[in-house]
Amino acid sequence: MEPSWGKPNLLRNALVRLFLLCVFIIALRFAYVVTIRGESCDIGDFCFFSLPENFTLVAGTGQLSKASSLTFTSSGEPSASIPKKVPDLWSANGFQKAVGFYSSVFQDLISDSVLSLSSKTLCVETPTGADVFALKELGVEDSVGIAKKGFKPLVVSGQGFEQPFEDESFDFVFCGGGVVEKSLRPGDFAEEITRTMKPEGFLVTHTTANDTYSFESFLDLFHSFKLVKSKDFPGFDSDMPFIREIVMQKVYVNAGSGRLVEKVGGDLDNKCSVATYKLDLIRKAEPLIEEEPKKPWITLKKNIQNIKYLSSMADISFKTKYVYVDVGARGYGSSIVSWFKKQYPKQNKSFQIYAIEADRTFHDEYKNKKGVTLLPYAAWVRNESLFFEINEDPGRKKVGKGRGMGRIQPTQSSGSSSSSGDVDEIQGFDFSNWLKNTVSEKDYVVMKMDVEGTEFDLIPMLFETGAICLIDELFLECHYNRWQKCCPGERTPKYQKTYGQCLELFTSLRKSGVLVHQWW
Repeated sequence: MEPSWGKPNLLRNALVRLFLLCVFIIALRFAYVVTIRGESCDIGDFCFFSLPENFTLVAGTGQLSKASSLTFTSSGEPSASIPKKVPDLWSANGFQKAVGFYSSVFQDLISDSVLSLSSKTLCVETPTGADVFALKELGVEDSVGIAKKGFKPLVVSGQGFEQPFEDESFDFVFCGGGVVEKSLRPGDFAEEITRTMKPEGFLVTHTTANDTYSFESFLDLFHSFKLVKSKDFPGFDSDMPFIREIVMQKVYVNAGSGRLVEKVGGDLDNKCSVATYKLDLIRKAEPLIEEEPKKPWITLKKNIQNIKYLSSMADISFKTKYVYVDVGARGYGSSIVSWFKKQYPKQNKSFQIYAIEADRTFHDEYKNKKGVTLLPYAAWVRNESLFFEINEDPGRKKVGKGRGMGRIQPTQSSGSSSSSGDVDEIQGFDFSNWLKNTVSEKDYVVMKMDVEGTEFDLIPMLFETGAICLIDELFLECHYNRWQKCCPGERTPKYQKTYGQCLELFTSLRKSGVLVHQWW
């Protein structure tokens, strides 16, 4: 009788199919955990490798003898649960190098009594949790990190400006890796840290910005904190070769008291003093043109090539928002496009633009321009009706695109006007008051002012109201009875001020701590 092979073959095929099915299920689970979830598996997951109960992982400066990872409740609070698995990242050289660096940093802070083993600690915007790992390794068990994409078990989901924690939750907050300066919402970032930190708690921040302007801007962000100390030292990778460590402590301040900094007064009669640290930047600025130029239309235009912009001398990252105000903007393609958008060094910041232009000839150009707000009025010292005069210099062709070069004056003085040009009645607005209601000292404000002689009214008012303190950098065209291009040996009759008076205005502004540049 022939032997029967049917049943063994059937059994073998069934076993092979069962084996392939198991492999497929494992591969599918792996794809879900690693690819879909994008994070290490936690206690509830099926993992390929598990951590033995007595496993000890060697880190940069010591050993993690306890399982230092925690699971977290839906509210973000840590709960005691010992994990049995180690993500592959923890054994990577880069992670271990970072852990060693942060361990050294935290040991110094423990020695300085800024950090204690019993501190409830938060590390902000830490994608891998190397700083959290270092804290736990040192014995600061009650530590957790947050990042936009959680990395369990060390890091939960959250962002610096939107934290999943209750008010006054933490004794110690660490912001490494330059996360404050990288934030798109530094103001909200600072407020959220203030909210979740306990009174007398410590904030430690690492930044690459090392100039005085950025340092003072950083301190202004955290107005409820006092500076404890700062120091500089080398970083541990190419992303941050230099680190400035700033240590601050949360305190309560009286409403409106603000932060005390040394101030300096100016030559103008003013109610606003400017911080002395700005004077250092002014000393680095291009020198003023002392001698009246014979051909101002050439000299002043070339001067723009010598300008030392504030944003090329200092880091402007620690500002809540960025604003450009063009007073006397004329057309959209004039100084906004041809100069500010193309030439001003913006450090990759997005600026909100305000165009102030009284001449209705240019208003249509601003329709549907994103990021630009048109104020179709004349910047003035109060809210009132004004006359807007278009007076052309002799020899100058009068064309539509040449408008926007007019002077303004109150309506009651119009009867004495010797204008032979066009006159329109327009609305003037209190420019200083508008500025104070639009921006704050925490914002970065760049202003260009070309107001056909009205600067001698507006600048003193900015000082009197204190609004001058809100301007970080000013580009000012001062109008005087300059030599005419058309008529050699003749001065323009449009303006009565002299070049000497303009130079006095620029000099007084700089002595008062305002970084002003001569515009054309």
